[in-house]
Amino acid sequence: MSNYTAPIRDMQFVMNELADFDGVAALPGNDEVSSDLVDAILEEANKFASGVLAPLNWSGDQEGASWNEGNVKTATGWKDAYRQFAESGWTALACDPEYGGQGLPKLLSTAVMEMWKSANMAFSLCPMLTTGAIESLMLRGSDEQKTMYLPKMVSGEWTGTMNLTEPQAGSDLAAVRTKAEPQGDGTYLISGQKIFITYGDHDMTDNIIHLVLARLPDAPEGVKGISLFVVPKFMVNADGSLGARNDVHCVSIEHKLGIHASPTCVLAFGDNGGAVGTLIGEANRGLEYMFIMMNEARFAVGMEGLALSERAYQHALQYAKDRIQGTEAGVRGGPKVSIIHHADVRRMLMSMKSQTEAMRALAYVVGAATDFAHHHGDQAVRAQKQAFVDLMIPVVKGWLTENSIEVASTGVQVHGGMGFIEETGAAQHLRDARITTIYEGTTAIQANDLIGRKIARENGVTIKALVAEMRQVEAQLDAADPALAAIRRSLSAGVTAVEEAVAYILSTYNEDIKAASVGSVPFLKLLGIVAGGWQMARAALVAKKKLAEQAGEAGFYTAKLATARFYADHVMAQAPGLAYAVVNGAAGALELPEELF
Repeated sequence: MSNYTAPIRDMQFVMNELADFDGVAALPGNDEVSSDLVDAILEEANKFASGVLAPLNWSGDQEGASWNEGNVKTATGWKDAYRQFAESGWTALACDPEYGGQGLPKLLSTAVMEMWKSANMAFSLCPMLTTGAIESLMLRGSDEQKTMYLPKMVSGEWTGTMNLTEPQAGSDLAAVRTKAEPQGDGTYLISGQKIFITYGDHDMTDNIIHLVLARLPDAPEGVKGISLFVVPKFMVNADGSLGARNDVHCVSIEHKLGIHASPTCVLAFGDNGGAVGTLIGEANRGLEYMFIMMNEARFAVGMEGLALSERAYQHALQYAKDRIQGTEAGVRGGPKVSIIHHADVRRMLMSMKSQTEAMRALAYVVGAATDFAHHHGDQAVRAQKQAFVDLMIPVVKGWLTENSIEVASTGVQVHGGMGFIEETGAAQHLRDARITTIYEGTTAIQANDLIGRKIARENGVTIKALVAEMRQVEAQLDAADPALAAIRRSLSAGVTAVEEAVAYILSTYNEDIKAASVGSVPFLKLLGIVAGGWQMARAALVAKKKLAEQAGEAGFYTAKLATARFYADHVMAQAPGLAYAVVNGAAGALELPEELF
């Protein structure tokens, strides 16, 4: 089994050099956020991730969660690890201090989140869903709901869930049929069934706070008739103590390709009269409120793509250094060497490394933009940053997760036949990665959101501003320097490809939405690759400057420059082809009659 060590130096580089940590630290409420504090938190998080969570990753995968007579038991060691997690304050890192949180920036919590997910993705899903539920209650819950639930959710004493999907309503939430009957006292009786509920039941905490989409008796059809309710597993008394068991029960858990230790539950509400819940916010605005939680979850799932890529890369790198196989090409009669000496293995490792670093840079920059969008003193800056975040959330979710499948698969390939053997552990990363492009909105859903709501609806204003920023970086790359010149050529071609694809989307979407939608996923991938290349180009500029100044850490900056060059030559090279598919791909996809498939 592989060990995990957080890539703290690269995290620090991205936070400080690309994501503007100094600017984030200067925002209101961040007076005590210093580089020393950040470094200390990253070091402690690494200790917990590598020392507590990572050792449980393989055993948890093999044992899985279990269901018996309505109760879910987590894998051995899970309950104690969660207790330590909560007691160490990790659940409260980015939460509001009013309810016991530490109020630290999104940029910092993003880096820490990466560690949890790399170390043990299945474990990390529980605090991830709780964070989303906290966010929804913070923004739309009543004062009574906040007082009743938030302190213990922030402290980690209770966890939270998100209940959208039903057997007949997957991504089509207009088909939700769970009912909510008003009782005249401010409460509602919830009845129905929800499926695919992550940590919908478990043995790690005394209570679970479910956020549930349901319909009132007089609700209109479709998504405009969905309301959001908070439904605790155990009722909460006025003094904060737990009361009777609510009428919500886990009736089974799923047997899945990956994330075995994360219980994915089928929850039955109201089999014995109705589960008691209270309305969050206004009636029939539940989907709007749930999307608060959904966007948080989508960013976090994108981080799973990054985290699994990092873990797979570390696993493959160690194997490539240890595995002795063959002689080095061009050395006749030479000694047997480790496979990292072989050219194609180096290519695969560089592909994994470069894409992982590009994903990290883009995700952290989006995380920092969220801080600016929420806390900057200038309303115009807040609006600009929020528009960038909104544009990039589907890219972070879609591109990072699609990449993770490729990166984890490459990791299996580096292992050769041993990668296909479960005991080496490489296959687990691939199995775990496979769900990330599906849950919290498939890649197609992210891509349709990207071209529709985020580009066509606003006539491309935000993405054109982003393209202008990319062109500014392109102009800074010295054409006289071989490495920077190569990066400049690729970035220039990539940005041009984005411009061509955007022009097609803007001219086509309103007249022929099907034709535009055929290219939505290729466009999402295109924008992800080029946005990642934009960040790698920025990283190369910093590395070149540091090397010229002889600022120390020459090895780190040399590697950063080489990795950016590889990304430009091997990954950015895909951009023109993807743009071609966006602009020209509709006919081939749509012309074949259904009966000929």
